[in-house]
Amino acid sequence: MEQAETTMEAKRYRELARFFREHFGERVQKLSLDGGFSCPNRDGTKGSGGCTYCNNESFNPAYCREAGSITSQLQEGARFFAKYKGQRYLAYFQAYSNTYAPLEVLKARYGEALAFPGVVGLVIATRPDAVSEEILDYIATLAKERYVCIEYGVESVNEEVLRSIRRGHTYAEAERAIRMTAERGIRTGAHLIFGLPGEEPASMLEGVSALARLPLHVLKLHQLQIIAGTPMAETWRQHPERFRLYTEDEYLDFIVQVIERIHPDIYLERFVNQTPDTWLLAPKWGAKNHEFTAKVDKRLRESDSWQGKFFV
Repeated sequence: MEQAETTMEAKRYRELARFFREHFGERVQKLSLDGGFSCPNRDGTKGSGGCTYCNNESFNPAYCREAGSITSQLQEGARFFAKYKGQRYLAYFQAYSNTYAPLEVLKARYGEALAFPGVVGLVIATRPDAVSEEILDYIATLAKERYVCIEYGVESVNEEVLRSIRRGHTYAEAERAIRMTAERGIRTGAHLIFGLPGEEPASMLEGVSALARLPLHVLKLHQLQIIAGTPMAETWRQHPERFRLYTEDEYLDFIVQVIERIHPDIYLERFVNQTPDTWLLAPKWGAKNHEFTAKVDKRLRESDSWQGKFFV
């Protein structure tokens, strides 16, 4: 573990916040945006109603509303974080699928965000089936001048699970999108949910190992949460036996196993999702993100483990 401690210092994994500090030389805050985009899983192209677990209202901050322009949302977000002096911003296109529009629309909205004072780059959340060669070629031109990361919702590597949650794309499509993006020099991220119905721990760990072999810059991880106003919430009420929701301690043990299987060069952004109590039905741990992260740090030290310990 001596080598891991030398390269990661206090952390036993690559922390994205540290990358930002080193890359930009100062604090960088992501400002969430609703760019007014839709989703092929909502507008009838692939389906309607979205994925079974998804309710965008549950994670959109108060300042992030489609009703406001990109500029006005960024102004509100900057005011919200004004207590931090001397920081820069990443415009985070978070709601729905943020490459799902004609190229000219994307150029206008990304351009408006990049023109906002203090914005040093973009984080673009989208689906693997909502990008094209043309769109990626354009984003690659932005990535030559600014920090740009495309963040793909992969959610699971298990094709049957993806179908059961009405995701509307395959893992093969996710792998192809990640490779296409990275080949163009665009930083690439992926998002996974642990504990989806029908997925066992062994399968999830195998999925992590497969995903971690791809050319990823960053991974975002979190536990399954049952969110009000979703089809999954209704299924959970009627058939709770179909779900095995993690306790906080169980999930902590599982996340250590996950970290051990991730390529040492991939940055980790988060381990849990923190949904407001007004939307969260289960599981209710009560721990904030930074509190859970502190527990991860402690558990890794206690078990003498680190990122990539068992990566093959």
